[in-house]
Amino acid sequence: MDQNKTEKNIELPVNKRSPRSVAMGAAFVMAMAAVGPGFLTQTATFTSQLGPSFGFAILVTIIIDIVVQLNIWRIITVSGKHAQQIANDIFPGLGYFLTFLIVVGGFFFNIGNVAGAGLGLNVLFGISAENGAIIAAVLAIIVFVVRNALLVMDRTVQVLAVVKIAILIYILSVATVPVGLAVKHTFLPTNIDFYAIVTIVGGTVGGYISFAGGHRLLEGGVHGQKGLKYVNEGALSGVGIASVIRVMLFLAGLAVVIAGHKLDPLNPAADIFKIAAGNFGYKFFGLLLFAAGMTSILGSTFTSVSFMNYSQSPEDVVKFQKYRPYLVIGFIAISTLVFYIVGKPVQILIFVGAINGLILPIALGILLIGAYKNKIMGKDYKHPIFLSIFGWIVVLFMAFAGIETLINTL
Repeated sequence: MDQNKTEKNIELPVNKRSPRSVAMGAAFVMAMAAVGPGFLTQTATFTSQLGPSFGFAILVTIIIDIVVQLNIWRIITVSGKHAQQIANDIFPGLGYFLTFLIVVGGFFFNIGNVAGAGLGLNVLFGISAENGAIIAAVLAIIVFVVRNALLVMDRTVQVLAVVKIAILIYILSVATVPVGLAVKHTFLPTNIDFYAIVTIVGGTVGGYISFAGGHRLLEGGVHGQKGLKYVNEGALSGVGIASVIRVMLFLAGLAVVIAGHKLDPLNPAADIFKIAAGNFGYKFFGLLLFAAGMTSILGSTFTSVSFMNYSQSPEDVVKFQKYRPYLVIGFIAISTLVFYIVGKPVQILIFVGAINGLILPIALGILLIGAYKNKIMGKDYKHPIFLSIFGWIVVLFMAFAGIETLINTL
């Protein structure tokens, strides 16, 4: 146990903040990572295809989101270890496999994040999407390399979250929202699409997003059983913030679709804003897209780079912190370069959402196994039975839905 305590203590940051402040920072990092350009594209695309029945997919996503985040945040915080270290403690080498899955998924999502931020600047100022992507990438790198980078990241994400919500409130205020129809079909859907569910779950809580909040808590010095109340506050707040934003965009999109408009498949989210509020709404979409891209660049970069941390001693921590800025710069720079070469951010975001949905049952299953290992969690901790049961239900459901989707796609 002494060795385990030592490993936990080495993660404490130099600039101490209150646990509640760190928990709220973690909540916003997770929530805003979940509602990036992928969220805009996926929600608009599936609202156009499924109409009010897409509300059912959102409901399923919210339930899965709560189960996943409470399990993962709790296990990471009590153990005081990053997810990849937990996986390696279960079976040597398993952590490297998990790192590969998360980093590759986060990298491809980040291509869409950079592209989304660039496209947002294109809408706002008329500069090319490529030049906009470079500007967004530089801004994100600055956030990470300044002094007190984690605090700056938290504050940046929170400000951009307010911008997102304010824009969506305005769009809903000028649109005729069919709330009754949405509620009815959310609970009594006429069309259930597994691909939509897997993609939305993958884009909301799959891949790196599952671990964004838990790793942020850990690197903010919140660990051990004493941090559990902050786990619950942070996880539920993050799920709530992300869910409110997703429902708001769904209702805005549904208002447009129900009115008889067909959304442009090349940029369905932009069409929602342009149809609802004209050119002014289109400019608002540009601001929303830029904010969404920036918050997701920060979230995917922070979490993906945190998966490269296998520190086991104070000396290892110092060494990793020394190289972290280079990993951050490389991750963002290469994502931006790939956007230049490949393009097609809409297709990438939807495809990667589906892939991250397939990663989720593997990642969650690994941590649920770790929850019952004394060498990982300590002898005094008992993981709640109801969280385990619902966690394994999510693992089985997402594995089934993911395989079903893959078979039908091929």
